[in-house]
Amino acid sequence: MSALRTLDDLLAEGVSGRRVLVRADLNVPLDKQTGAITDDGRIRAVLPTLGALVEAGAKVVVCSHLGRPKGAPDPQFSLSPVAGRLGELLGAPVHFATDTVGESARSTVADLADGQVALLENLRFNAGETSKDEAERGAFADQLAAFGDAYVDDAFGAVHRKHASVFDVPARLPHVAGRLVLREVEVLSKLTGDPERPYVVVLGGSKVSDKLAVIEALLPTVDRLLIGGGMCFTFLKAQGLEVGTSLLEKDMVDTCRNLLERANGKILLPVDVVVADAFAPDAAHDTVRVDGIPSHRLGLDVGPETVAGFSAALSQAKTIFWNGPMGVFEMPAFAAGTRGIAEAITKADAFSVVGGGDSAAAVRALGLDESSFGHISTGGGASLEYLEGKTLPGIAALEN
Repeated sequence: MSALRTLDDLLAEGVSGRRVLVRADLNVPLDKQTGAITDDGRIRAVLPTLGALVEAGAKVVVCSHLGRPKGAPDPQFSLSPVAGRLGELLGAPVHFATDTVGESARSTVADLADGQVALLENLRFNAGETSKDEAERGAFADQLAAFGDAYVDDAFGAVHRKHASVFDVPARLPHVAGRLVLREVEVLSKLTGDPERPYVVVLGGSKVSDKLAVIEALLPTVDRLLIGGGMCFTFLKAQGLEVGTSLLEKDMVDTCRNLLERANGKILLPVDVVVADAFAPDAAHDTVRVDGIPSHRLGLDVGPETVAGFSAALSQAKTIFWNGPMGVFEMPAFAAGTRGIAEAITKADAFSVVGGGDSAAAVRALGLDESSFGHISTGGGASLEYLEGKTLPGIAALEN
């Protein structure tokens, strides 16, 4: 990987009075009833970059997506509540543009004073942001780039997307990596380089198909691969076990069987699971051995013996990467597995990386101390693709 120009390089050149366009990842979860932000972790993650630019007197223009609107304005995906929370955290009002590149955006940016911050409305309200047509994407990038004299990418959660604000805008402006992106790349490069051993990876989540590429990439390099979450049932089925009505990808059973055969004992699967009568927080449930899952019940968490076995493997690790919960942690009855593994990671004398997405959400939802992990990534998909060895469009654009 080429050396990236950094925010410190830009600050050294001087940004006072200059417009700096910052691509942030402010894609925070919102309560469906109230519209309130339920986890502001991604907003907090960009504060070091924004704070440094404000202190240096830049006119800061922040842009981000939120959710998956269909290329047109949709009130449920407005960044308006994010502007309010960002202002609270920065300790100064954030000027909010009610469109992305229209009249409101142009006047909001034009009225910025040195050291002030503006936030543009959701980038994905414009079809050009995600378009696969290079001309359409480029036209939108031209409009965005007109708001900046320099560009900072601090949206690691989006660098695996070939979108206008991530890939095309840096080709039009002097560009640098923000502090968050730089930290993410430095941390993940440790895992793909020469990690201190034993190197233990914990993978969870619902689908094997979502994690197949990273399993293939990691198997030759890890010492142990611990698999939980909904995806474990496809592996258990590959061992010939009954999995009841648990989540199962039938077309992946042969693939899982092949992975187990090639793993030379590196893959560790659950030995017990928590099964329930239904996918519901108040469903009747109990713990069974994996060779005793009733045909009419579904697994929603790993059991205590599995937590103990996985914890023993983690206690010996010197490097840990964790991506994906062990069960349906959003329901208290099925959160013990995820909590147990997370706590085991914090107790290990190891450099630990939480690979974003639901894992990072679980850390916060379960009230765990974030500082007890070596690094919590803001990009679940981006971190996995980095470990797979893929070229990430946003990073490639910054290197150019």
